[in-house]
Amino acid sequence: MTNPLMTNPPTPPAATEGALAGLKVLDLSRVLAGPYCAQLLADHGADVIKVEPPAGDETRGWGPPFVAPDTSAYYQNLNRAKRNIVVDLSVPEGRDILDTLLGDTDVLVENFKAGTLAKWGYADDELRRRFPALIHCRVTGFGTDGPLGGQPGYDAVLQAYGGLMSVNGEPDGPPLRVGVPVVDQVTGILAFSGILLALHERHRSGLGQLVDCTLLDTAVSLLHPHSASWLAGGTVPRRTGSAHPSIAPYDSFTAADGPLFIAVGNDRQFAALTEVLAVPGLADDPRFRTNQDRVRHQRELRAALEEAITERPRAELAAQLTARGVPASPVHDVAEALTSPQVRHRGLVIDTGDYRGLASPVSLSRTPARVRPEVRGAGADTRDVLDAAGYDGEAIAKAVEGGAVRAADPS
Repeated sequence: MTNPLMTNPPTPPAATEGALAGLKVLDLSRVLAGPYCAQLLADHGADVIKVEPPAGDETRGWGPPFVAPDTSAYYQNLNRAKRNIVVDLSVPEGRDILDTLLGDTDVLVENFKAGTLAKWGYADDELRRRFPALIHCRVTGFGTDGPLGGQPGYDAVLQAYGGLMSVNGEPDGPPLRVGVPVVDQVTGILAFSGILLALHERHRSGLGQLVDCTLLDTAVSLLHPHSASWLAGGTVPRRTGSAHPSIAPYDSFTAADGPLFIAVGNDRQFAALTEVLAVPGLADDPRFRTNQDRVRHQRELRAALEEAITERPRAELAAQLTARGVPASPVHDVAEALTSPQVRHRGLVIDTGDYRGLASPVSLSRTPARVRPEVRGAGADTRDVLDAAGYDGEAIAKAVEGGAVRAADPS
C-alpha cells in the first residue's frame, strides 16, 4: 500500500541480483544444517565461501549415489553456488588465513564441536572484540553449556532425545525416526532466519551478534500439538500412525490402487466427504456430528470410511474431494512427488543435465532466488580467494607447500 504522505514514492529498481547480493559469508560448517543454511543464503545472492578441512566434509562420501568421484548426491544438494577453499585451521598458518578472510566477512556459519573455536583463539567474546560487525551463526547439537552442553548430536539422536520419535509410528509399533532429517533441515532454515534477523538489526546498531541454533531447540519446537496437549493436560501423547491426535478424520486410507490421505478440518468438510463417498448418513450419526465426537469414536469412524473408500481409485477420489473443498491427496512416493504437475509448475526441481536438485523454497517476487547449480571441488577456488584477499603468488605457494591450504591444480 502506498504511503499517503509520500507524494512521489520511489520506483523500485529492477531486480538484477538476489536479495542478499553483496553479502559475504564464510561457511565453515559440515554435514547438513549449516551447509543447508549457507546454500539458502547463496541461492539468494550471497557470496558464500565454503571452507573445508583437509579431510573434507564427510558428506562427500555419503553415497551411493555419486555424481562425481569425490562428490555424493547428498553433498551436491547442500553445497551448490559456493566457492570452495581447503584450509587447515588446526595450524597457525591456517588460522592466519581465517583472520584475513574474516576481516571483510558479514556472516560466519560453523558447527564445530563446542570449545574448538575457543581453543583456536576465537571464543565468542574474542570474535566480538576483533570483528564487531560479524554475525556468527553457531549450530550445535545440545548447545555449549548445561548438563549436555558440548555433546555431539546427529538428527536421529535429537529426534530421540527431543521426543519426536515417541510420537511417530503406529500405535502398536515402536517409536520411529521421521523419514527425512527434519531436525537438521529445520535447524538450517531457522539459522537462515536468525541470520536475516541479525542483519536487519545490524542496520540499526552497526553490530553483529551470535545466532545460537541447536538441534535440540529445533526438535522441541517441532513437538506441537503434542507439547501443547501435555502442557495443558499432563497426558503423555501416544503414537497415532498417520492419524491426528485431535482432528478426525485426518488419516491415510487404503483406496483401490494405493494409500490416500484425507484431512477433514471442520464439520462442513466432513458432510462433503460423506456425500462424495455416498454415505451421507454418517454426518448425522450422533457419534460423528462434531469433531470432538469423531475424535472420541475414531475407530468406528475409520471402519465406516474404509468400507466406502476401498473400491475407489485414489487419484479420482482425491480430485472429487478437493473439488468439494475437502483436502485430500494420494500418498506419493518420492518419484511421484518430484514428477507431479504442481511440483514441476512451481519449478521446485532443477535439472540442467549436469545438475539435478531442488530449488530454494523461499520465493520472492522481485528478487527471486537464482540457482547457480555448480558444485565446486575441494580447493577449487583456494588460489582465487587468497589472491582476492591480498595474498601474492609466493605467499599462496608457501601456504600450499606448508599444508596450511590445499588448492586444486589449475586446469
